[in-house]
Amino acid sequence: LDVTVDEALEAGSYGPGATAAERALGASLRQKVMDRVMDRVKFSARQQSVGRQLALGMAVVVAAVCSAAIVPAQTVAPPGVPPVAGPPAAVPPAVGDVDLAGSRVYVFVGKTGLGHNHAVVGLLHAGRVVIGAAEQAGMLVFDMQSFRADTAEARKALGLQGQTDSWTQQQVTTNMTGADVLDVAHHPTATFQIRSALAAPRQAANRPPVYELVGVFTLRGQAREVVIPVEVEQRGGWLRLRGMFSIKQTDFGMKPYTKLGGAVGVADELRINGDVLVRAAGPTHGNGAGASAAGGVGR
Repeated sequence: LDVTVDEALEAGSYGPGATAAERALGASLRQKVMDRVMDRVKFSARQQSVGRQLALGMAVVVAAVCSAAIVPAQTVAPPGVPPVAGPPAAVPPAVGDVDLAGSRVYVFVGKTGLGHNHAVVGLLHAGRVVIGAAEQAGMLVFDMQSFRADTAEARKALGLQGQTDSWTQQQVTTNMTGADVLDVAHHPTATFQIRSALAAPRQAANRPPVYELVGVFTLRGQAREVVIPVEVEQRGGWLRLRGMFSIKQTDFGMKPYTKLGGAVGVADELRINGDVLVRAAGPTHGNGAGASAAGGVGR
C-alpha cells in the first residue's frame, strides 16, 4: 500500500484519552488509510477482470486456430497447371454408330474336289452406317485378326451341318490368316467405304425394306467397287442390317488354298454375310433396344 508505516502507527495511537484535536487527526489518518486500502482493492479487482478478459480472449483465439487446423485442406493446382478433371461421362451412341459387340461378319467358303465347305466368323473393329444418306454414308472396318474358321456359331449362322473339332478349326484358321490368303500380319484390317445407302429401286412385298450400300471394299491393299443390298429391320432404338456380297480371292491377291495337287481345296469365290446393328435416328416401337434386345448374333 502507499500508506507509510508511520502514518499507520500514528492513526492507531490515539486512544480514548486523546484530545479532540488528536482524535480528529487520528480519524483523518484512519480515513486516509482506509481510502488507500480500498483503492488498492479496486485496482486488484480491475486486474483480475482484465486477466479474466485476457484469458477469455486467448481461449477464443485458441479455439479459432484449432478450428482452422481441422478444416480439410483445399487442393490448389500450381500456377499454370490446370486442375485434374474427373473421368469423362460415357458418350451415348450417335445415329449410325455400329454396335461392335452385337455385330458379326460371316464368310461362306465353298469347296473344290474332295474338300469341305467352311464357315468363318469375324468382328468389326469400327463402323458407322447412315441409312438413307445419299453421300458419305459411313464406313465399316473389319478386324481380320479376329476371324476364326468353323466355329459352332459360324456353322450354325451359315446353315452348315455338323461340328468341326478344335484341331481342325485351328489348322483351317492358320491357313486362312497366313501369307497366301488374308495375310493378317501385314493387313490386320479391311474396309468398306460407303458412299451412299439409299433405298433399292425395287422392294419385295411382305419383306423388310432393302437399301443398297454402294462403296469401295478394300482387302489386302486391293480395292473393288461393290454394291451390297441389305434388309433393314427396326429393333427398338437400333436398326438391324443383314446383307451379302461375293468377291473372288484372286481379285484381292489371295491364293485359294489347295493340297494334294488340287484334289482338296477351297473355291475362289467367297460369300461375305453381314449382320450389323446400327443406331437408329430416333426411338421406335420395336422388340427391345440395343444388341441384347436384338437377340445377339447368329439369330
